[in-house]
Amino acid sequence: MKTVGIIGSGISGLSAAAVIASEGYKVTVFEKNQQLGGRMRQFEAEGFVFDMGPSWYWMPDVFERFFSRFGYKSSDFYELVKLDPGFQVIYDNEEVIKVPADWDELLELFEKHEAGAAHKLKKFMIEAAYKYEVGVNNLIYKPGLSIKELINADTIKGAFRLQIFSSFSKHVRTYFKNEKLISLMEFPVLFLGAMPQNTPALYSLMNYAGLKQGTFYPMGGFKKVVDAFIKISKDKGTEFFTSEAIESIHKNGASQIQLTTTSRKVTLDGLIATADYNHIESKLLQKEHRNYSEKYWKSKVFAPSCLLFYIGVKQKVNKLEHHNLFFDTDFSKHSHEIYTDPQWPSNPLFYVCCPSKTDKSVAPEGMENLFVLMPIAPGLEDNGNIRHEFFTVIMRRLEKFTGTDIINNIVYTKSYCVKDFISDYNSYKGNAYGLANTLNQTANLKPKIKNRHINNFYYAGQLTVPGPGVPPSIVSGQVAANELIKSLSGVK
Repeated sequence: MKTVGIIGSGISGLSAAAVIASEGYKVTVFEKNQQLGGRMRQFEAEGFVFDMGPSWYWMPDVFERFFSRFGYKSSDFYELVKLDPGFQVIYDNEEVIKVPADWDELLELFEKHEAGAAHKLKKFMIEAAYKYEVGVNNLIYKPGLSIKELINADTIKGAFRLQIFSSFSKHVRTYFKNEKLISLMEFPVLFLGAMPQNTPALYSLMNYAGLKQGTFYPMGGFKKVVDAFIKISKDKGTEFFTSEAIESIHKNGASQIQLTTTSRKVTLDGLIATADYNHIESKLLQKEHRNYSEKYWKSKVFAPSCLLFYIGVKQKVNKLEHHNLFFDTDFSKHSHEIYTDPQWPSNPLFYVCCPSKTDKSVAPEGMENLFVLMPIAPGLEDNGNIRHEFFTVIMRRLEKFTGTDIINNIVYTKSYCVKDFISDYNSYKGNAYGLANTLNQTANLKPKIKNRHINNFYYAGQLTVPGPGVPPSIVSGQVAANELIKSLSGVK
């Protein structure tokens, strides 16, 4: 039986493990941390259950497509709840827009803010749905190894409609004039790690996912998703080893690979590295076996890092929904301080997730679970004083909006930032979301999933195709696994 190793147990690694093990290979997953799940880990403290990373469950069809591959549905593992409202946006002067789950109500909301906007939203979504159908059901499952992958009947016929070379920001503004509606439409692409003006209009497919399909939540938190992937992988025979970091990767003859871990040496027939791509190349591989130089990585535009706070509050917090976007300061200035002139933000936007509004299991009765995220430029200086300074700024604004004394009722708090992303995930410059999806870093222009110098060695995760986010990472693991299986079986 041929042996395959997988470095990292994030969602792309778990996805790859399930696919390869189901084809009869002996699969071993190596995880440097004590807990499986990568950025989708979870921890408990003082009766609170905190998801450490992803909190938005979009593109449910991608999850279902994965589960169906093994004869399952998501409902076999967890209860999926559609949120209503999906999220709310807080603007200056505490004006709030709640995004309803119902499509007709959403149309009414748009019309209320701008005459004719309901009709324009319908037209916008027809195009977004087309991009979603072609992009999510076709293009993102391509390995990005040849430009020929992008040349098919759908892409040729619909090249103009896909708008790969148009700006997302300009695209939105051809439909809407109201600034609040524009910010609402631009918000989903922030998950892609780039400014709207630098993001291809192709990604209006994210609007279809967030506004038309809706926002969901797996009861019990995102660890339920991780647990489902682990179960499928283990049922197929995958072995997992935690607290075992990789120290080096070497070519072993013409067709084998040798891993040196903190515990042993392992000889493999195939390898998928889902840990940070730059870390794999610059720290674990000999120079002659790397795909890219350090100069290459320095030239790339990275998605933001973030300052996170996990907070347990011993009373309920008013006016919050499950997802809350605080766009009550200058969006363009904060973006400038992330992408153009990297520095700690002078007046930050931030996001608050309050899963205890939906899920009673994540907080003690009568209490509230808060997850706060402030996007920042990667590579910034990170220390306790800076974290405390921004914690105070954010809490004051949150208290003002909610009318609730939060600070004096906190029973647990933990911060997480650049240093932690580097320590836990070997993340390049402490980035949180991988490479930004700019035009020059989209699809086949991303780092390649195949190592050019070592046979049967592939990469997966947010730094390669199709990109950042949970659904793309699920796809990434499957794509790398499919390519490795073809290589091991001699299929061209």
